[in-house]
Amino acid sequence: MVKLCVSTLGCPAWGWDETVAAVKDFGYSGIEVRGVENELFVPNAKIFSPSHIEETKQRLAKLSLSIACLTSGCLLHQSDRDYVAEAKAYIDLASQLDCLYVRVLGDTNPEPGQDVDMDLVAAGLNELAAYGEDKGVMPLIETNGVFAKSETMLALMEKINSKNIGVVWDVHHPYRYFGEAPEYTYEKLRGYIKHVHVKDSALISGKVKYVVMGEGDVPVADCVRLLKSSGYKGFVSLEWAKRWYDDLSEPGIIFLQFAEYMKALDAKI
Repeated sequence: MVKLCVSTLGCPAWGWDETVAAVKDFGYSGIEVRGVENELFVPNAKIFSPSHIEETKQRLAKLSLSIACLTSGCLLHQSDRDYVAEAKAYIDLASQLDCLYVRVLGDTNPEPGQDVDMDLVAAGLNELAAYGEDKGVMPLIETNGVFAKSETMLALMEKINSKNIGVVWDVHHPYRYFGEAPEYTYEKLRGYIKHVHVKDSALISGKVKYVVMGEGDVPVADCVRLLKSSGYKGFVSLEWAKRWYDDLSEPGIIFLQFAEYMKALDAKI
């Protein structure tokens, strides 16, 4: 079975202790950190402060849990603030946590909008790749917005002058917004994919509605089959966007359902 984790995006009202306990009880082996309670800039979270970080690490180790990815909101296509400096703070923290990856974005919204300045995004990634190399941390850019199109992502990768770069394959976005089958996306990007986001959705009255895994039409099973057959070693992470959409189901229900869904899926593959 592929390694499973959940993003804290799905449990914004939970404290860290509740999150860790639930993730362990539901049988996951990792946590993807996208905010802790009300703190979205993770390097400022109390649990990762100098006076608490060792205790946090020790508890995770005792429970055989790892930090799969530190997921930032750093928008490298925007120049209105120093997102590169913010991403470096994430890389510094990831290094302390023995976390291999920091996620950044090259577009704001999941659904593609206007074109972005690819050279600006590439410049940021090149700087972050160099910065993270000596720290053992790789920046990952997500298949999000315009970069959910595989050809656009590949064009970006060709502008990166480092091997210390990777991709978060958000299975939902290339399929939903560009009509890419998982086989197509994976074949194009497999050399870069280090972390995988999954979620399910349905088109209702022309709008995307996130739904419980298995109730939509996103081909998650095909994705998992591809990953298993190719010997993928990274995490598959449930990204339940509860922080952004309060009407979504509660994390206690969704996290357990996803674990059971993936276990049943694994038995069939």
